Amino acid sequence: MNQTVLTHRYKNIDIAYTDSGKGTALVLIHGFLENQLMWQELSLELSKKHRIITIDLLGHGQTACLGYVHSMEDQADMVQDVLSHLRIRKASLIGHSMGGYVALAFAELYPEMVKGIVLLNSTSLADSDERKTNRDRAIAAVKKDYTAFVRLSIANLFSEENRARLSAEIEQVKGQALKTPLQGIVAALEGMKIRNDREVLLHFTPYPKLLILGLKDTVLLYDDQLDQIEKSNTELITLSGGHMSYLENKAETLEAFVQFLKKHKL
Repeated sequence: MNQTVLTHRYKNIDIAYTDSGKGTALVLIHGFLENQLMWQELSLELSKKHRIITIDLLGHGQTACLGYVHSMEDQADMVQDVLSHLRIRKASLIGHSMGGYVALAFAELYPEMVKGIVLLNSTSLADSDERKTNRDRAIAAVKKDYTAFVRLSIANLFSEENRARLSAEIEQVKGQALKTPLQGIVAALEGMKIRNDREVLLHFTPYPKLLILGLKDTVLLYDDQLDQIEKSNTELITLSGGHMSYLENKAETLEAFVQFLKKHKL
């Protein structure tokens, strides 16, 4: 299924998005080096009961760059503008990795618009000093050898035992990632590096929240992520793979979304 990609003019650039299905709105937000095509298969299923909005974030997919730093707040403001254009007043959000950071920034800025949040292979925590240093190293690496950086980054997102099994899918993901412009990559890395800690949202917001983690995630180490939801009403689902649950644990990820949305009547 090839969905029609629409555009919305925002701050003198075109934002690429899709709008399919009917029902309550569900916004799917892709991660770093990804674009809205990652959601295509899941959209097909979820659009049977929901209105699905997918958006190419700033500097990714068919959406141009706005500057040299794309903060999570910049991304959230853009998402809000698209939803406002579509006259959507309230929605649930599912964000993969960086998309989860954007979803949380959106929830902080526009709490009245949020019905529920799913963080897929994502976290509410800010970057540690070590991770900030690694972001700077990544910026230097991508400027030095763009293709090598992108290809290596994608391979590392999958758990070791899934790399052979999903070799064709990994090549597809690399192909999409290589369409991300250098400026978009650097602006996203700069934006993630400076993002705020938003753990408080997992504890003190009224809407339902779900955290889906991969047990063998090498990007967000599983054990490091558990404290943020302790004594909160945020639900947790643990899957067996790495950082790319929507490919490594495809059926379980879809089932987790469907059951969460159904349970909370979202």
